[in-house]
Amino acid sequence: MTLLASTTLAAASTRALWYATRGTGVVALLLLTLVVLLGVAGVARWRTEALPRFLVQGLHRNLTLLAVAFVAAHVVTTIADGFAPIGLQDAIFPFFSPYRPIWLGLGTVAFDLLLALTITSLLRARLGFKLWRAVHWLAYASWPIALVHSFGTGSDARVGWMALLGFGSAGLVALAALARVVTARDAAPVPRALGGAAAVITPLALLLWYSGGPGAAGWASRAGTPATLLGARAAALPQVPFAGRVRGTIAQSTRRAGLVTVTIALASGSRRVNVQLLGAPLSGGGVRASASAVSLGTTAVPHLYVGQIDSLSGSRLHAVLADAAGQRLGLTLSLKIDRAHGSVAGTMRGAEVRG
Repeated sequence: MTLLASTTLAAASTRALWYATRGTGVVALLLLTLVVLLGVAGVARWRTEALPRFLVQGLHRNLTLLAVAFVAAHVVTTIADGFAPIGLQDAIFPFFSPYRPIWLGLGTVAFDLLLALTITSLLRARLGFKLWRAVHWLAYASWPIALVHSFGTGSDARVGWMALLGFGSAGLVALAALARVVTARDAAPVPRALGGAAAVITPLALLLWYSGGPGAAGWASRAGTPATLLGARAAALPQVPFAGRVRGTIAQSTRRAGLVTVTIALASGSRRVNVQLLGAPLSGGGVRASASAVSLGTTAVPHLYVGQIDSLSGSRLHAVLADAAGQRLGLTLSLKIDRAHGSVAGTMRGAEVRG
């Protein structure tokens, strides 16, 4: 029986929380970088005719609030994801988590600093300017702490785009700080020299740490990932190429606007494959899909590889998947579907995707 009409399908992730955690963390880091840059511009009293100083200050304030919102969303989705043993208490009290305690703890510290900034800003009239100003300056430390946290804990630390984003942010802040030091003619020579040295040395120290830490093989173990998670991941890693027979079930559910979702759950030894298709139902059975999501893993790590279908012919489909480190895998499924009994059987083949 034909499962789908041949088509190229768009992505629909089964790992919404995982992607949300990664996405909100990256956006929060970018927003914090902009906040720091605008903060430096504000201290230097920078302005242009198109962007006067009061607009710079307003943008700085609003971006700070937006950054706090994204950090909060990052915390919530991380806890809700459930893959790593991270609880609500780990979002408040740093360095006690069983999962990468130091690097996750730095994220908690950054979050606590932003919370302190938000609360004191709301109570500014009662606290007085001096206390608020002290907390405000302390909150700037949330940016470098968040940057180290993103490298130390993030699953994308070894991916090129994440390294470029992190070091690009560090470079921009370093250049802004260096420009501030150079233009601060009225500052004492010693503080200016120390500030200039810090602006140069800090990015270099970060690069040196990254090269021997998150950027090197084996970081997950050295960072403090629990052995149970490391073992589950190692067991789930497929040796490419691989092939085997699969068996499983197929189910169909109706959604709004006349669309249906087809879910295929397959097993081959210790491996688990999940395919989801969304689209309009066909008169002869099946669905003309408009979106798809495919995952490969085990029961313990069901979403080790995730991706989408990129080609389909009858009940033979091919998907391109990727793991958190960006390693890509081509997965081909040739299936026979028994809709009367809701069962599926067939073969599975996996091969490395280059380029």
